[in-house]
Amino acid sequence: MSDPIRTRRGPYAKSAERRQQIVEQAYRAFATRGYHGSSLREIAAASGISLSTLQHHFATKEELLITVLTRRDQQGHGTVSGQEGLPFREHILAQAAANEGVPGLIALYSILSAEAVTPEHPGHVYFAERYDALREEYEAEFAALRAQGRLRPGVEPALAATTVVALWEGVQLQWLYAPDRVDAGAALRAYLELVIVPQRDEP
Repeated sequence: MSDPIRTRRGPYAKSAERRQQIVEQAYRAFATRGYHGSSLREIAAASGISLSTLQHHFATKEELLITVLTRRDQQGHGTVSGQEGLPFREHILAQAAANEGVPGLIALYSILSAEAVTPEHPGHVYFAERYDALREEYEAEFAALRAQGRLRPGVEPALAATTVVALWEGVQLQWLYAPDRVDAGAALRAYLELVIVPQRDEP
C-alpha cells in the first residue's frame, strides 16, 4: 500500500521546487537586465518550462518581482543571522561584507531600486517603504548613541541616518564596477568612526 502522506506531499514538493526554480531564474534576469528588460517568456525559457506553466505559479510579472524581492530580503538578513547582538557599527559592517558574498544580491538591489523611482513601477512602494524603515531604524540607533554620549558634537541622528543609507548604496554601486578597488566596508567604517565616539574596549 502506498504511503498516503508521501503521496500527498509529492506534488506539493514538486510544485515548490518548480516555483523555486522560477524565482532563481527571475532573480538572475532582474539582476542583469532589470525588471523592464526582462520578460516572463525569457524567464520561462531559462527555467526550462512553458510560459503557461510559469503563469500557473506566478500570474503576473509584478507578482514574480515581489517574490524575488522577498527572497532578496531573506538572503540579506540571513547572512548575518546569529549576530543580532552586535553593536550598531559592527552590525552594519558585517552586513556590508556579507552582501558582497551573495551572488547577484547587490546588482539586483541597485538595478531595481533605480528603476523603481517612478511611481508606476511595481517595486516603487517596496523601495519607498524600505528607505523609510532604514532611515527610521538608523536614526533610532544614532539617537541611542547620542543619549550614551557616544555621538560626536554637532551630529544629528536623522542626517547621519540618511548619510549612512546614501553612502552604503553609493559605494556598493561603485563596488559593482570595480570590486577589486572599492571596499564598501572600509568606506562605511571610515564614516562611522567620524561620527561615533568609540568605547574604551573598541578598536
